[in-house]
Amino acid sequence: MNGGAMSALHTIAESSHDEPRQWLTLVERKKVLAVVHTVTYAKRLLEVLSLLEADFRIQVVFTTPPHAFGDDVPRFLQHQGSPLLPWSEATHMTFDLAVAAGPRGVEQVRAPVITMPHGASYLKRLPGATDPGVAGLRRRDLMPGGKPPAAVVVPHHADLRELERHCPEALPLAHVVGDPAHDRITASLSRRTAYRRALGLADGERLVLAVSTWGPHSFFGRFEMLLPRLVGELASGRYRTAVLVHPNVWSGHGSWQVTTWLAWCRRLGVSVVPPEADWRSVLVAADYIIGDHGSVTLYGTLTGAPILLTGSPEPEINPHSPAATLAVTAPALSPAHPLPEQLDYAAAEYRPEEYAAIGARITSEPGRFHRNMRRLMYRLLRLGQPAHEPRVLPLPDPPTLRAWAADRGQASA
Repeated sequence: MNGGAMSALHTIAESSHDEPRQWLTLVERKKVLAVVHTVTYAKRLLEVLSLLEADFRIQVVFTTPPHAFGDDVPRFLQHQGSPLLPWSEATHMTFDLAVAAGPRGVEQVRAPVITMPHGASYLKRLPGATDPGVAGLRRRDLMPGGKPPAAVVVPHHADLRELERHCPEALPLAHVVGDPAHDRITASLSRRTAYRRALGLADGERLVLAVSTWGPHSFFGRFEMLLPRLVGELASGRYRTAVLVHPNVWSGHGSWQVTTWLAWCRRLGVSVVPPEADWRSVLVAADYIIGDHGSVTLYGTLTGAPILLTGSPEPEINPHSPAATLAVTAPALSPAHPLPEQLDYAAAEYRPEEYAAIGARITSEPGRFHRNMRRLMYRLLRLGQPAHEPRVLPLPDPPTLRAWAADRGQASA
């Protein structure tokens, strides 16, 4: 972090104690705290905070509580130009609003807090945890430390029934606002050809995107068996393969280790999407998705790409979620048949109406997340909204696939 950024943060901190603010140009701003636990949470919160852009009445500050997957957050946010306020200082300050996509430590924040999910719907159960239940819907997730937030954001009206079942105390605080990733993906579908061109795909080449969440039951937990098939069975010139691994895998095992594990397939032309990259445009560009029970596979139902599931661990899937429906709709990857044949089968069996119904379960406010979320934030900030409709912009073009691959053992440029 550079000295100017640190000075600005300390000046903001001092302002909460009514000490001199000689270094600030804009004073008497509303202060918003972004509580960023992991890179995954950071990506979701940056989408939300974009709704405050160009408003000179508001100053946004970032902080990161201790988290098992939080080591990469400072570097990621610094790359965004977002210096971090130390957690020990942030918890002694008062803010006008805080937003968080995870619960840890949020009860220590002195501000009205908006909590929100960091992925699609509420997909995962935690059967082996000390506090089992559906991740994101447990009382400890919604009311950490027993302290209620100012608002609980959910993507779908059906989630209110789940909320009533798991944490009825949070139901009066719930707001159905939609899903930002859903809206950005659907707003970008018309740019699929442009994304494929940016990725460097030739006419007739089919992009196979292998997607993994994290945890022992994820696709990555079996990568050493499945990756050789992606490399050996998908003919060069007809197929291009990209691998998208959850940022928690990179954080949990370390970037060096994950890069080392995947080095051999990169040398054979497989593109490994880095954890800081925006995966959504790559998902839109894919011809086939081979994935597990994570959020990205579920978002794939919006794109029209046939899906092959690598596994559906029933104990880990919330039976009331769209992931449970996808698990009995998409064909399962077989170890006994050639991979190209299975991709052709998935395409032949693909029924757009079935996948559209699953995708519709992600949000009951399609295209309206930005409008609904901005209204909620400004209401809690006690400010009038800017006099324009928030736009849902198409995603930017991705880098070329060659930027994420190494050719014949040589590092990519």
